[in-house]
Amino acid sequence: MSVPVPAPYAESRPLPPYRALFAVDAKDFTGLPAVQHGPVSQLVPELVDQALERAGLRELRDAKRFPANTGDGVVFGFDPASLPFVLWPFLGVLDDLLGAYNQQYVGPRIRLRASVHVGPLPDGDGPGDGNGTARNDTHRLLDSRPVKAILAAASEQVTHLAAVISQRVYEDVVLGGYSGLHPDRCVEVPATVEGKNFSQRAWLYVPSPSGNLVEAGVRPREDPADRTGASADPADRDRAAKTRPGPRYQGNTQHVGQGAAVMGDVGGDISYTGGATSYHGTNQHWGSGDNVAGGKRVGGAGDEGHR
Repeated sequence: MSVPVPAPYAESRPLPPYRALFAVDAKDFTGLPAVQHGPVSQLVPELVDQALERAGLRELRDAKRFPANTGDGVVFGFDPASLPFVLWPFLGVLDDLLGAYNQQYVGPRIRLRASVHVGPLPDGDGPGDGNGTARNDTHRLLDSRPVKAILAAASEQVTHLAAVISQRVYEDVVLGGYSGLHPDRCVEVPATVEGKNFSQRAWLYVPSPSGNLVEAGVRPREDPADRTGASADPADRDRAAKTRPGPRYQGNTQHVGQGAAVMGDVGGDISYTGGATSYHGTNQHWGSGDNVAGGKRVGGAGDEGHR
């Protein structure tokens, strides 16, 4: 028996319950040898469940709504009341767990992209549960350019997780002060997906940014003339910066309390040669490319915190 498809705008009907959504997928999964696809597909949800338990979210782990294994990751819904704890400490605990796994095991590194969203979705123990715009947007966020670019640019030895948070979650949970995740640990990014009609404002959070990301955010890239010492005059270097080809970032300031922020095209070449760096500014605006920020926690997880 076919299920009738309701016509929009024809009448009013009850709004489905709001459900939070969490999704992850593994970087470079399709590039793995076929023999590793099955084990990695099983490993990712196991790591997520371990992190949920370690973050004190055992009840959430056992009460997932419409969970699905996507092959290279996992997606599930949950009670929005748990959103503050998923943002903090869970994401940080998952990052720590991935780092420990990657150090101890021989095999492919498991580095994940994550997305967190919320919206009305059917959830009545039916076959169509969890399907809707919010679910689609969760996967689009997961596939968006900024989160892919930052994970590709970061050191695989240090940065194991990059998370993109929807504007709705950011406003309600982060700016609302309900989560231990401070706004200064996040940076606004334009979430777009190549080949898809999708563009949303979102926020990027990198629990453990590698040094090259920090360096890229606080120090301008050198011109060849600078590296060869052709011009030591600051005025000459300033004029060269104004005339150099490619995108320039002018008038951009960032406020970073604890963590790191990156400004520029994170899809390009980034090198790190310096030591620890800190930066303080005001509000951040981006011109083109991706702006990235993250917070570096001190200590371990115990510091608490289809398509």
